[in-house]
Amino acid sequence: MVRPPAVTRGEVAKGAGLAGLARLGAAIELLAQPLYIWLFGLATYGIYVVLWAAVNLVTNLIDLSMNFALQRIVPTAGDEARAHGAVKAALLVTVGPAMLIALLVSLNAGAVAGIFSAAPEDEARLGTAVALFVWALPLWTFVEVATSAARARRAFGPEIRLRIFWEQVARILFALGFFALGLGSLGLMLAHLASLALTAALCVPLLARFYYLRLLVTAPVGGAPLRDLIGTGAALVPANLSRRMLIDAPPVVLNLLLPGAQGAAAAGLFEIARKLSTLPNIVRQSFQYVLAPLASAQAHADRAQIGAIYSFSSRISTALVVPLAGLLAFAGRDVLSVYRPEAMAALPLLYVLVAARAVEAAAAPASTIVEMTGHRGLPLLNSLIGAAVWALLALWLVPGMGTLGMAIAVAVATVAMPWAAAIELKASDGLSPFDRPVLKCLLIALPGVGLMGLTEYLTGGPLRFAVVHLIWGATTWLTLRHGLPREDREALGAFARKLRLV
Repeated sequence: MVRPPAVTRGEVAKGAGLAGLARLGAAIELLAQPLYIWLFGLATYGIYVVLWAAVNLVTNLIDLSMNFALQRIVPTAGDEARAHGAVKAALLVTVGPAMLIALLVSLNAGAVAGIFSAAPEDEARLGTAVALFVWALPLWTFVEVATSAARARRAFGPEIRLRIFWEQVARILFALGFFALGLGSLGLMLAHLASLALTAALCVPLLARFYYLRLLVTAPVGGAPLRDLIGTGAALVPANLSRRMLIDAPPVVLNLLLPGAQGAAAAGLFEIARKLSTLPNIVRQSFQYVLAPLASAQAHADRAQIGAIYSFSSRISTALVVPLAGLLAFAGRDVLSVYRPEAMAALPLLYVLVAARAVEAAAAPASTIVEMTGHRGLPLLNSLIGAAVWALLALWLVPGMGTLGMAIAVAVATVAMPWAAAIELKASDGLSPFDRPVLKCLLIALPGVGLMGLTEYLTGGPLRFAVVHLIWGATTWLTLRHGLPREDREALGAFARKLRLV
């Protein structure tokens, strides 16, 4: 067996940077979020969030974790026929069932719509909205598998145009157009569906860049390769579904527990706070996208290589995420002021969720390393730990505390999973995210976060917003410059040179 080429810190940093740009689609969605709420109202935005969360939950159930399986199978396929067969099989076993489910739900949309809580003005159209919006399921399934196939080729940048411009920006334009046509709550659902259809169409030429389309059609999919692909993916389904529940299940549960407009608004408020808190998560997801295929390629070669990229990722994550969490928490009041006034109720939820992202930072890459290095039982265990913690805390806290109780439940579960993975890696492989530079980063970043907190008492309005950003910029630079060893800073390439980090 040919030993895979060693993975360098520079390759990890470059790949994470490109993947981070792709994930900035989430930042554009943050800019679009107040626009959607101003145009369609908080309750309509809330029911839209619930329907999209339901689609995501079903997607993660029926896709058999093909997006993760491809990142294990394709880098180690050995020949092009096997790699193409894996991609073809992934598309066949996911998109077909998704289309069947969409058809069944669409034909029974009235009954399905009765499950959800909505404002009176949205109830009349909810059945139509469900019948149309459910077709996001096969579209999104195809987009997820196609973009994962590209990432499996160690290509981390091609999603940028799709995720940022064609999906997010097109969705904004479609929403404005449908609002101008007077379609009401249906306009937001149709805008999402139209942008997904456009993105799915553009995924075909994306596949053509990294695979031969003719070979994708003719490649064999049966026998051992298919069993390997499905076995690999199916083993990860419970873990991925449990982890995804922390993102998609909370607004659905809030909507089901609370009646009418209250349930829709609660889902909207939670999603506002969750979306804002995902900005630090862009750093974790960027390294997750990069580490998955790289760690898979190295899994049978050299554990020292995996340990090196694990430690590097943890240091960079800590240096970037902790100051950013402080910025989001202490500029949150000013950010929420651009929404409708009722959105200010999301501020306490934001405090809780961004605090969890800061605590998660150093251990965050551990979950991906565990998944991609052959510890098949541990991802499931960790996800079940997270799901159990969330469910128990939600049952205990939500009846008395409402959305704040849900935020606390999600925050504790979010921290529990990567920290469990970090403990397991230490026990099984002797790998740890903690070293002297990580502690040094924390010692520099935390006082900066404290200074951001003081601005709540010393300033107000636009001045506070500007001062918090200045402190955040200075804290981030100092943490990168004086917290990271020189080798880490040099791995950041042109970014480090432009910021005078080396």
